[in-house]
Amino acid sequence: MRHGFMVKHWSRIGVLAFGALGCALSATVSAEEVNVYSARKEALIQPILERFTEETGIEVNLITGKADALLKRLEVEGDASPADLFVTVDAGRLHRAKQAGVLQPVTSDVLAKRVPENLKDAENYWYGLSQRARTIFYRKETVNPADLSTYEALADPRWKGKICMRSSSNIYNQSLVASLIEADGIEVTENWVKGLVANFARPPAGGDTDLLLAVAAGACELTLANTYYYGRLLGSDDAKQTAAAAKVGVFWPNQAEGQRGVHVNVSGAGLTRYAQHKESAIKLMEFLVSDEAQAWYAETNNEYPVVAGVERSDVLSTLGTFRADPIALNRLGENNRAAVELMDRAGWK
Repeated sequence: MRHGFMVKHWSRIGVLAFGALGCALSATVSAEEVNVYSARKEALIQPILERFTEETGIEVNLITGKADALLKRLEVEGDASPADLFVTVDAGRLHRAKQAGVLQPVTSDVLAKRVPENLKDAENYWYGLSQRARTIFYRKETVNPADLSTYEALADPRWKGKICMRSSSNIYNQSLVASLIEADGIEVTENWVKGLVANFARPPAGGDTDLLLAVAAGACELTLANTYYYGRLLGSDDAKQTAAAAKVGVFWPNQAEGQRGVHVNVSGAGLTRYAQHKESAIKLMEFLVSDEAQAWYAETNNEYPVVAGVERSDVLSTLGTFRADPIALNRLGENNRAAVELMDRAGWK
């Protein structure tokens, strides 16, 4: 272990083994540590946790895993859980954690000041740590960006057979639809989804990177993806990926006067209901919205800071600026069930 590195990574293991580990931790925890369950991959969070330890002396124990599996684990463990902080992606998942009763509200002047109102839970059960935009990407060779305008316009028959999309089971798409429900209502949004499905080039499949590569290859002409996936392609060491990215353009929809702006979402964190190291966990949450941590997130993960004034990465700067939808992101979680039911009725598989 190199000097200054005090983060323990507990490893990705099964739920039963997790339970045994939790019992052992309960007997050995100290006052100056934080136990983190993170749906963010190790490489996307561990270095900044290391920095927190170096600055504060508070040791961080990290478990990474799939978002839904970690949430289920918190529910199963109940008051025996060693977890102090739950880090996950998408406001929809953060809302699920709140509804599942595994989080508790946090009162913090630092968090209240630095995280905008719309990027945190209305009752302070979770706070956004980084932002991503889910926007339109197009094949430069065949699509004139002047023909693009809004999310709603993607249902126009002119795009029939030209759109690739992820499955409706994907939380990112569910949250996008939830935002449309908030803006346009259920009936209008359901008609939009039906039109969008009618324009699919193929059955929904793959992740955001797969979709961007499909657009580059000409399998389809349009897709919706989170900006950090495109940022990774642009900054890749793989010449094939950067070549593919060069064939794809980014378009910011709903930017005209009176329109709501681009759909954004967050990665975020919440204090667990049975946190044994509450004070240290809140210190970590506050550190993650410091200028230092926000700048690191922006540069390393190609995500947008939640804190105003922190510079975005060089890669994201090349994408230009946009006006974001100011919707309170807790509404994405609150509208999630309606979104999923609507997508099912409209035939989005």
